[in-house]
Amino acid sequence: MNQSKRKTRGVIEKTLAEITGALEQTLFAEELARQPGLLQALDARAKLLGAFALLIAISAAQNLVVIAALYALTLPVAIASRVPLGFFLKRVWVLMPFFTGIVALPALFSPFTPGAPLITLIDLASPRVYLAITYPGVITAAFLLMRVGASVSIAVLLILTTRWATLLHALRVLRVPQAFVLILGMTYRYIYVLLHAVNNLFLARTSRVVGRVSGADNRRWVAASMGALFAKSYALSDDVYLAMLSRGFRGEARAMDAIAWRARDGVWLAVFVVIAVIAIWLGK
Repeated sequence: MNQSKRKTRGVIEKTLAEITGALEQTLFAEELARQPGLLQALDARAKLLGAFALLIAISAAQNLVVIAALYALTLPVAIASRVPLGFFLKRVWVLMPFFTGIVALPALFSPFTPGAPLITLIDLASPRVYLAITYPGVITAAFLLMRVGASVSIAVLLILTTRWATLLHALRVLRVPQAFVLILGMTYRYIYVLLHAVNNLFLARTSRVVGRVSGADNRRWVAASMGALFAKSYALSDDVYLAMLSRGFRGEARAMDAIAWRARDGVWLAVFVVIAVIAIWLGK
């Protein structure tokens, strides 16, 4: 029983730590966007258009070396923007290989990607069973991983070096539909609010539990907490919308930060576009 109790408390404490870590990372990202770095000094519209051009180049390039070179360019840009390199690499590569690897893994093997074998795993004459990792399969999986890694790196750099409200304002200036921008902004904001509420729930639970708690009791508490959180989020959405209407909201969110286009923004946008064009040309 003691061992079961320790495991249960360990799960709760681990969940609490992960939620707190997510909150801290959100706050840290906002602090990075205020640093005096290379990308932070650029207009959000220039960064958006430049990132879009580079993403098109990554998608269009058919040369693995070109895609790897585009990814490699994100590292010095991250350093120049005062983004901690370890933090940046973890944001890109910790979870991405797991999810992308699920898609890329079957492409390694001969039934899905026939070709010259690199490593033969099974070769039986009777019954005829053949399984190998092929050269085309490895190249296909490498293309997928590098494309996703480079694309996610550019997106992460854009988000880390741009305040969220400013980024949404730039999307509206570039004629992205108002409904999409509003939903995106509210989702980001209230994911943080609900994470904070969940953090408080777990903290209150941990501070009030004395003695043994069975697994069944913990499951009932988790189910009840999920219901309470759902009810709270539903009530909060109504309260927030009424508060917005009472303060003059008529369908268009207003940003306090003014954005102004400067000469260096045009220069850097031209640099991003030129890099993208060269990558597309070399990656044919």
